[in-house]
Order: sequence, then structure tokens, then C-alpha cells
Amino acid sequence: MAGLMVSTAFVAIFAATPAYAQDTAASASEEPAHDIVVTGSRIRRDRAAESAPLDVVDAQTITDRGFTSAAQALNQLTSNSPMLNQADGSGNGSGSGQQFPNLFGLGAGRTLTLVNGRRMVTSSSGLGDAQVDANIIPLGLLDRVEVVQGGGAAVYGSDAIAGVVNYVLKDKFEGIELDGQNGISSRGDFHTYSLRGTAGTNFAGGRGNVAIDVSYAKSPTLMFSARPLSALGRLTVSNPDDTGPSDGIPSVKELFDAHFWEFNSNGVLFNTPAPFTRFLTQSNGTPLQFDSSGNVVPYNPGTQVGIPFSSGGDGYAYRDLAGLRTGVERFTGNLIAHYDVTDAIKLRTELLYARTEGTEIPQGQSRTILNYGTYAGPVIFTIDNPYLTDQAKAALSAARPAFAAGAPLFLSKYFNDLTPDNTQTYKTDTYRALLALDGDFSAGERNFYWSVSGSYARVNGKTRGWNVDNTKYANAIDSVLSGGKIVCGINADADTTNDDPACAPINPFGNGNVSSAARNYVSVRTGQDYTNEQTDLLATIGGDVVRLPGGTVKFSLAYEHRDEQVSYTPLEANQLGLFEGGTMEVAQKAGYNTDELSGELLIPLVDQAMNVPIVRLLEASAAGRLVDNSIAGKEQVWDLGLRWQPVDGITLRVSRSRNFRAPTLAMLFAPSTTALGSVGFDPCDADRISSGSNPSVRQANCLAAFQANPNYGVEADGTNAGKSAAERLAAFQDPSENFERATITTGGNPNLRNEISDTFTYGVVLQPAFVPGLTISADRIEIDLKDGLSAFTTEDFTSACYDNTTPDPTVCSAFTRLAASDGVSPGGTIVTGTTTTFNAGVVKYRGEVYALDYTFAPGDIGTFHLGVSATHNSLLTTSVTGETFTRTDNTYEKPTWEGRLNLDWSRGKVRVSYQAYYLDKTKAAYDATIENNPNPILDSNLTHSISAQVDLGGFSLRAGIDNFTDEGPSYPQIAYGDILGRRFWIGAKVKM
Repeated sequence: MAGLMVSTAFVAIFAATPAYAQDTAASASEEPAHDIVVTGSRIRRDRAAESAPLDVVDAQTITDRGFTSAAQALNQLTSNSPMLNQADGSGNGSGSGQQFPNLFGLGAGRTLTLVNGRRMVTSSSGLGDAQVDANIIPLGLLDRVEVVQGGGAAVYGSDAIAGVVNYVLKDKFEGIELDGQNGISSRGDFHTYSLRGTAGTNFAGGRGNVAIDVSYAKSPTLMFSARPLSALGRLTVSNPDDTGPSDGIPSVKELFDAHFWEFNSNGVLFNTPAPFTRFLTQSNGTPLQFDSSGNVVPYNPGTQVGIPFSSGGDGYAYRDLAGLRTGVERFTGNLIAHYDVTDAIKLRTELLYARTEGTEIPQGQSRTILNYGTYAGPVIFTIDNPYLTDQAKAALSAARPAFAAGAPLFLSKYFNDLTPDNTQTYKTDTYRALLALDGDFSAGERNFYWSVSGSYARVNGKTRGWNVDNTKYANAIDSVLSGGKIVCGINADADTTNDDPACAPINPFGNGNVSSAARNYVSVRTGQDYTNEQTDLLATIGGDVVRLPGGTVKFSLAYEHRDEQVSYTPLEANQLGLFEGGTMEVAQKAGYNTDELSGELLIPLVDQAMNVPIVRLLEASAAGRLVDNSIAGKEQVWDLGLRWQPVDGITLRVSRSRNFRAPTLAMLFAPSTTALGSVGFDPCDADRISSGSNPSVRQANCLAAFQANPNYGVEADGTNAGKSAAERLAAFQDPSENFERATITTGGNPNLRNEISDTFTYGVVLQPAFVPGLTISADRIEIDLKDGLSAFTTEDFTSACYDNTTPDPTVCSAFTRLAASDGVSPGGTIVTGTTTTFNAGVVKYRGEVYALDYTFAPGDIGTFHLGVSATHNSLLTTSVTGETFTRTDNTYEKPTWEGRLNLDWSRGKVRVSYQAYYLDKTKAAYDATIENNPNPILDSNLTHSISAQVDLGGFSLRAGIDNFTDEGPSYPQIAYGDILGRRFWIGAKVKM
């Protein structure tokens, strides 16, 4: 409580600090005069009567900011951790283009998404949280977004742990509205478009209304080289100047303009298939490579700092390994309608269709020395290869005389031209149809309301990319000259052809020399089709129970039956295992159904008419839910709340709830696939050994592993052989950290359990009568979760294994290490890993949310609206086993303070809006110090945006500048701030 009191004082002065505003749910100036159904409860009540904090983003805010998707509005909530479709700089891709709410950083699957208070079908696939893509929400029909911060499962069911996001659509729309917007960055890129048409009309003498909304929007992909910070090509590598854990010298140092010196897109030459500079093919001490025409030219490996990176040089630039931002293209079509069958019964329908396509640039086709002995190993060729130019033959024979006699050389190359396209696409078609009847009736002096609805929703998704058929590649990479024509050979030194008449040979020398025939021959379409289906039946009834001295007791009862089905159908190449590791993927389908009964009570204990001292109002609420899931079993959750007004203008509120999330079908039954991949950070790598949540435990566990395995840490050339375990550990560098060397198995986990959370919130709402139009709120939120369902990667399993005093054998068996060097990688290199969903133990969150909302009109100079919101994150910690915790509060993932401010001025037909977004000074990682990180602290980050609108009657214009100071992310973290920089947009709306 002391922390909340101190922070509440902060609210009083927060309007003078950098932040960005919100539309608060408690704004007295905007409250309706009648009870409505508000997110967080199915009981009709005043919006300010919630016992848990509620945030609202309305349609005006979306217009002010020039948002073209609901996802952009969600990303401005300070309690939400934005999902930006952006790569993190680790070499991974930028994602599917789908965007989901992620309240308090607890994970997108722990925020429930609703549309008009009803569940939506899951958009995503893969390991699969139950997530709904915000891109499919129709902005033309969106009235507001209501966000319950903390809990909600007792009312709505599974997934409402961090909170609930409810998209509330307009009840009716009349007229025709055409809207268009265009945007571009100050660097002349990131060109965005949106077009929308909305039309609606009343019919049957005003008893009915029908409205339709059609929209299209597009944003492009973006490369790392397009922005100054991401273009730096920055990495951290071992620092040879480090002398120990307390010398003030980081154990790692910054590397700029990082390149993979072992390969590039033209091809780097090696005498021996091992990634050491002494094995580079050299002419008079100068390494050699091919140029784009296929001739041999000098090669500059850059300033080498180990395997696999160098600074500068002609190697493949790390910044070009994958795209920075995913491009998104979407089309939505929505129809909503209602008809008053009688004065007390209303028939409603909602029809939705959305097509979204995300395009990312993933890692391409590597055939490099780093992967010798695998399908992705270097091209082995001899002087007989007919694609070699005379210049190349002469140069290579001079550099390595044995080559002229038939000895092979090894070409280490990153192919940009081996497949027709180097992008990955994610397409989803979402269909939803809902039919509902709702109405009111009276029985004596009591009023009741009811609703019955049925909906069917389906997502047809597909992922598509291009890959290389291993067998056909092996046929085509070796070519011979036969009858004066270059054809595919069984191998490069046999003057015979293979038995595949369709084979077209590959010219591997230089970039861009693979023929279209060879490209079409070796390429296969890869990916999977998936289907998510949801059938939902919901019946509710609510109303008055009994009149008490303090007011009328109200109730709500709801029964819901939901059927969920999912299917995965890998493409033929995936099922046959034609590419990469050769794993055959199996089609799979599964389903479950759930029957759930919930009830709520709102009990007014005291009102002002009772004249009770220091109690103007006292009100209790209770909710409970019984769940019977055909797979996850039975669950009981509940919610208790209390509101107390000691005097006019001051309301204290508190709630306590138990919430849950059931494992999704994708988590349980996602098909198993195996492919080469990077393992992320290896805790036993010399760069990581002194970090982690328990450095001493990590060092002890890693040392024990090296003591038990004398070949761990011994390099391919015998370096470190015979040294002590401590010496080998101190020099160990795991190449699987930075390159795809490990076989990663990805799939479902049928042994999952429900995760359970306990949530406690308490706070205060101030609405002083002497300042009309002012509302201030402050709420404490505490969430304790156990048996958490988390998507675990190999990095998560290794950290949990080595950072725990008593590691779980199941965790430690999720990966394996190389027993001894394979001639390329040192012993101890992680060679197999796992990505799956795992009951991760414990998650704890502590924080507060604050809001200030003030509308005032001084004189005749116009109306001002000031909105301020902030989230204070004091604790966010997770544990796999319940013993070792990893904290992400006070880091770039969840900084201590996040703030927003909005200042709007309107007069007549003109409206001007200023917005700011603030991120607190924070750590690069919770355990970051100068000993393990050259940049342990990230500076605070503040961005400013401004927009203006003018209404000319049936025609309005708007324009704005986002991030007008061109503030980049806080160095060096590309995800802490706005990587896009200054952007301009202009839009117009026509109303008829």
C-alpha cells in the first residue's frame, strides 16, 4: 500500500512529465445517463462502477493519431507490451504480421480478446496461444476498445489472466463515409496506404439498421539497412581485455559492421572444409573469392574476431541476414445489422470477413563451410566443373597446385538466387457469422434482460516459402560437359549424367548465375495449411433480484458451449521431408469442447440515503465460473470486488480473483517438425557464463558438465585438449548460438496442464466536485501465476537447466551436446534442441496503472482535453521450476515507467492533437552490469507526434507527423523506441 500511496502522489504532478494520455473509463463528462454492459461484467451498470481498472480507447483517438488498424491503438496502451512485427537483431525473422494485445508483458495468450463481449476464433497457428489478430477489426464500425486490466476469467473464461480487450462495434451507422490515408517516412520509404468505405441505413420505419464496412490497408517490409541504428550491424563478442568478474571491464565487447567472414553471396574459397582463416584458399597470402561474373578475385575477410564473425570485409553482412519489419496487407469486409422484432426483442447479426497477408524476409539458402557434412554444407568442386571460367581455373591452380591435379576446393556461399523468391508469406482468411436475439422483460417490479447467440468462425491459414529439394540439389550442383553441353552429373569428376531427365545444372560461381531452369528444378514450395474453427453458443440472463436498503441487487447468469477444432496439413514437400533436415511432417487434427456456467452478483450495501458516516456508497460484487473442458478437465474460478465511497468524489475499489488459461489445441497437438536452427544464448558459452539469474549456480553446473566430459571445449584442431575443465569452459564458444548448427524439434506437448493465476487489484478514483470534468485514478495490480503455459525454446531449456540448483531432468533432456568435436564445431556444442510449450512454473507481476482525464473550456478559445496515463512495473519475474527466477521488469521488455500524454484542442471545425510517449531509463537486461554488458543501461526514450483536422461539412481533412523529432530507439536496443523514425501522413474523409 505504501508503494501505491507514493505513486499516487506522482499522479498529481504527472501532467508535467513526459507521457501520453488515454481516454479513461471513469471520465465523468462522457458517462452515459443509463446503465450499460461494460467489459468486465455482464451486469448492466454505470461504466464508473467497475471494481477493476478499465481503460478505453475511443474512435476519436484513433482518428487523431491517424491509426489504420486497431493494433496501432493497442500499442499505445501503457499497460500493453507492443507487438511490432519487428526483428530483434538476433538473426530471427520479423514475424507473421499478426498483432495481438499483451497486457503487462505476461504474454499475448494471457489477454483475452472479445468482439462485442463475445469470443473470437484464434488467428494464429504454430505453438499457438489463443490470439486474435487486431488487423481484422473494422475501424469504420469500431466505437471503442475497452480494456480490463487484470483478470476476467470468471466472467469470460479461459485466457483472461492479464486482462480482457473488448472491441465494441457501433450499434448503428447511417449515411455513407469514404476515407483514405497515405503515409511515408522522412527517409522516403515505409509508404503506407489505407482506403475505407462505410455505409449504413435505417429501415422498417427505424426499427432496423444495417451497416457495411469495407477496408484495405498496406504497409511494406523494411530491411535492417534502412535505419541508422539497425544498420550498424552491431553484435557483442568475447572481450580479450577482460581479466575477471570484478575488473570493471565487460566480458564482451561491441562489434560493428558485423559480417560472416566464412561466406558471402559470391562464394568464399577454402582448401579444407573447416572455418579457420588458415584454410582459406589464398594467392600470395591473399584469400580468394568469386565475383559476380564467376572470376576469382581477392577476398577481404575483415577484422576477424572468431567464429563466425568479423568486422567489415567482404563477408556476408549480418544486417542482411533477415528483414527488420514484416509487411502487412489486409482487406476486411463487415456487416452488422439489427431489427426490433418487437419493442422488447431485438434480432442482431454480425458478419465478418478478413484477409491478411504478412510478408517477411527470413534467412536464406546457406551452403557454407560452417555446415560441412550436412545438406547445407559447402559446394565441393574440382577443376573439371564446366562452369569455371578460364581465369578462375588459372587463378585457383596457381593458388593451390593440387587443384590442377584434381583435388577439390570448397565453396562457402549464401545463395540469393537458388529459389524463385526469398520471402516467407503468412495468409489468413477469417470468416465469422453471428446471429443473436436479445431483449428485456419485467416481472412485477423487477427488470430483466437476456440474450441468446450462436456464432461460427473459421480461419483458413497458410504459410508459404521456397526451399531446396536436397536430392535435386545434389543432382544439380555437380555438373559435367557432355556433347559440348553442360548437364547434371552423378558427381563432378565423372563424365556421366544422372538419371533425372528434368535435372538442370547449377552454376554456383558468383551471385546471380543460377539459371531459371536450375532454380525451378531444385525449388519446392514449402509450408502448411491450417484451419481453426470455433462454434460458440452463449445464453445470458440478468436483471434485478431484490431491493435492499442500499439499492437493488443485480445478477447475471450465463451458459456457454464452445467447440474448437484445429487441423494442420503440411505441403507435400514437408510431408516427404524433401528439404533441410529431411524430417517428414505429419498432418494432424484435434478438437475439444467446453461447457461453462457463470454467475455474477452486484450487491449495494449502503447508499447515501442511509446516512451512514463516511460511507456514501458501499457495493460488493461476486462472480464465479464452472468449466468442464473435454481435454483440460474441470476448473473453478471466481472474482470478488468491493467499491466504497467515503465522501463524494472519492471512490476506493478492490478486487480479488482466480483466473485460468487452458492449453490450446496448438499447444497440445502441433505437429512435430525438425530443422536446423540456432539455439540462442548458450549459458555455458564464455560470453554468458557470468550472467543469468544465478551466475554462481550457472558456473558450477556448466563446470560440472565440462568435468564430466573431457572433450567439451576441445576445438576441431585439438586446441584446448588436455586442459582443465575450467580452462576449457573459459574459452568455450558455441557456434550454435549464432548460426543454424543444431537440430531443433518443434511441436506440441500433450502433457500440459491448466495454468492458474491469483489477481489482486486495489485503487482509488478521484472526481473532485471543485474541478468539474476531472477524473484521476490509481490502481495497484498484483498477479501470481503458477503452472504457466509458455513457448519454450532451446535457450529457455538450457537456462532453466544450468541456472537451477536442482534442475528438472525433463528440462535438461530437452537438448544435447556434441560429445567430441565433429571436425567443425568444438565438443560441447549444442546439437539438438527443443521448442515446445511447457508448464513454466511461476510468473509474478506487480505494478500500478494511473490515469488522468480532464476536459475544460476556458472562455471562448475552445475546448481542451488532457489525458495522461502511466504504468509502473515494479516486478515481472518468471520461473520454470519455481526456484530460479528471471526478471524482466526494469528492462527494455518491461521498463519501470511507461507513460503517455494526449493534449487535444478543438474549436468549431478545427481540432489539433499532440501526443507523446515515454519510456523510462532502464537496463538492457535485469542482471546487466558493466562486467557482462558494454551498454548495461538504456537511456529514456521520448517521442512526440502532432496532428490536425478540419471539418468542412461533408468533407474533412487531417494530417499528422508521427515522431516529429525523429527520435530513434535508445542505443543499442532497436526495440526500445520507434525504429521507423519521422513519418508523415495525410487523410481525407467524405460523408454523405
